[in-house]
Order: sequence, then structure tokens, then C-alpha cells
Amino acid sequence: MARHVLTATAKTVNWGYYCPRKKPILTVASGDTLEVHAEPGVRFLEGPIEKLASPELRDIVANGERDLGGHILNGPVAVEGARPGDVLEVRIRDVRPRYDWGFNVIRPMLGGLPEDFPYTRLVVVKIDARAGTGDWGAGVKVPLAPFFGNLGVAPPPGMGRVPSGPPGVWGGNLDNKELVAGSAVYFPVFVEGALFAIGDGHGCQGDGESCLSALETGMSGSVELILRKDMKLSLPRAETATHWILMGFDPILDNAAKMALRETIAFLGELRGMGRDDAYTLCSLAVDLRVTQIVNGVKGVHAMLPKALF
Repeated sequence: MARHVLTATAKTVNWGYYCPRKKPILTVASGDTLEVHAEPGVRFLEGPIEKLASPELRDIVANGERDLGGHILNGPVAVEGARPGDVLEVRIRDVRPRYDWGFNVIRPMLGGLPEDFPYTRLVVVKIDARAGTGDWGAGVKVPLAPFFGNLGVAPPPGMGRVPSGPPGVWGGNLDNKELVAGSAVYFPVFVEGALFAIGDGHGCQGDGESCLSALETGMSGSVELILRKDMKLSLPRAETATHWILMGFDPILDNAAKMALRETIAFLGELRGMGRDDAYTLCSLAVDLRVTQIVNGVKGVHAMLPKALF
């Protein structure tokens, strides 16, 4: 299968949105691999980022077309033969920081505690890839666990262009720290070609992404795109070596949890022919509900179903 290199520039990104009508920058076959070189999401070059920014990021800020959000997403990429009703499987083969720096930012009126932190604070985080740590001078170093925070397909045509901030049925800003190298994500396809996009590199993140941002950084990695005609989905789902991951999204956290539970119950029916009552009991006994993020308007909850149970 072919390997394609996709580097973020002003001409190769969706800056702040997913769109069902945008012309793809690249068309690939099912089974092909994308080698992705992504830039951190910014609306403008501020503070110390102005000096640290790569030539590619400067090009995007100076010449790119931004709309609706701040995430810089490589794409869109069309997959040959993808049609509405299909599923796009994205196998994450490799993820690693592209630079030796990243940042974390607090912004007024945003984050998990907007009333407590009504100001902007941006700190540069030094990334030591060899040691596997990030350090912003607070007396504690955080372990790196890199992943792409934002990946998905074009939304249903009737929705038009949607912002990259809130997640939805198309995927998007999942901010799920489980999606490291070795994991796979499955997206329902809504338009011809699927129109896949990816970006928003996170060097690490806690569940919740409490202050608004993770360790935002440029990211390199590779993903394999596989067209699945044998699956039907209404929402994204994922898997790792140890778990199946079922997702829920809603502005109200309780509703996101309910969605993730209902997805898990339905999945157990598909996987094991399990009745709803038994599946609900299993969720209570062995499935972990985790708060993916609370800061993107539409909140996320993901259910972790251990494969070891079966």
C-alpha cells in the first residue's frame, strides 16, 4: 500500500473547521498510510510562541484561511470508494512530538473554572523526548503520552461547515488521551470520500482537559486509513490493545454519560448477543466511565470496556 506525506501549510489545512463541501487536497486508497506533520492550534502568534513558531506555522498564520475555530487540521483527505453509510477505520501507528516545545494556555470565560481564572495565561512547556517529560518550571515534570486530539471526517451535508472545537458524530475534537499509537478509531462516513482530517497534537493530557488546553504541540505520526463496508455506525468508537471505547457527546455531562452507556449496551449486544439487562449490569460491574473533556462546549464521556472480560 502507498505512503503519503501530509505536512501542514497554508494550503493543506482546515483551520478551525470540518466541512462536507471542501475539495480534498489528496485522495488515497483504502489501506494507504498518511505520514502526518501537524502544527499546534493557534489563532495568532502570541507571546513566546512568536519566536518559537516554525516556518510552516508562520505561513499558516500569515496566509491560511481560518474559520470558526483555532485547531489546525491537516486535510481533508478523500478515501477512494468511501460512501455515506460506510465506516472509516483509522489505525494510529505512530505519534511523536515534532518540536522540543509546546504550550498550555488558560483563557478568560473558558475552561472548567472560568469564574476562578478570568484571564489569559500562556506557559511554554519544554519537551524532552528522550526523557519522555514536559517541564514548564513549576517544580514538576509531566510524563509524555502523545496523541492527536482532533481527528474525524466531514459532518453530514445538512450541517454544513462545523467548528473544530466541539466533538460530534463526525468525531473532531475528541481529546481522548487513550488514542495513542497502537489504537484505532472508527468513524461513520457521511459524504463521498469521507474527507478525513487530523491535527491538534497533544504531548499529554489529563482526562477532563481541565484548564482548556493540553500540552499543545506540533506532532508527527502515521495513520492507516481503511474503508470498512462491513460496519455500520452512528457515532465514533475506538479500541486499544486492552479496551473497546464507546463515546458520548452532549453539552450536559449527564447526557454524554447516558450516550456512552447506551452505546456500550448496544455494542455488547452486537459483540456477544448480550441482552440489555445483562449488558447494563456488566456496565455497572466492569466498565469505567471517564470524563474525556469538559471544556469544548459539547462535553465528552468515554466508556472503557475491558477486552479481558471476553
